[in-house]
Amino acid sequence: MPYNPTIHHRQSIRLKEYDYSQAGMYFVTICVQNREHLFGKIINGEMMLNEAGKIVCEEWIKSAEIRREIEIHEYIIMPNHFHAIVEIVSTVGANGIRPDNSDNVGNSGECHSPLRSPSKTLGALIRGFKSSVTKRLGFSPWQRNYYEQIIRNDQSHQDVENYIINNPMNWKDDPYYEQF
Repeated sequence: MPYNPTIHHRQSIRLKEYDYSQAGMYFVTICVQNREHLFGKIINGEMMLNEAGKIVCEEWIKSAEIRREIEIHEYIIMPNHFHAIVEIVSTVGANGIRPDNSDNVGNSGECHSPLRSPSKTLGALIRGFKSSVTKRLGFSPWQRNYYEQIIRNDQSHQDVENYIINNPMNWKDDPYYEQF
């Protein structure tokens, strides 16, 4: 069905006026469609990845290799969702151009097209990650969109990191837990 603004009322869950390309840390959660347990099982408080879960892990690590503007921190792949702390480490605009133009100027000083994704936003990272997992699996496991929280201080970072680390041990209390 084509988009019809009179019946489709999609609203962004992102902060208005916030630049998601600016340097900072973000807590990201991406859920599996219908919360199906596609990525493995929790056994004795430990996440045991299946083949699909291993692909998610490989593609997340590859994301940091492909995108110089990010560093990945703590993350966990759960049976039906994925949590991660990601840091945008270099300040780039949403168009991918560094303020010093270092990404777009070759040795000769001539301007050239960037070899990497032109968009350096959190959304571009998540789209690329979800797409690469989808391509490798041969189907899309993901629900539309993702959740993000801006990590604004060291205490928040520590709290989120502890939540991620302890997520498998607290699986039955997790808001994404659904027994199948």
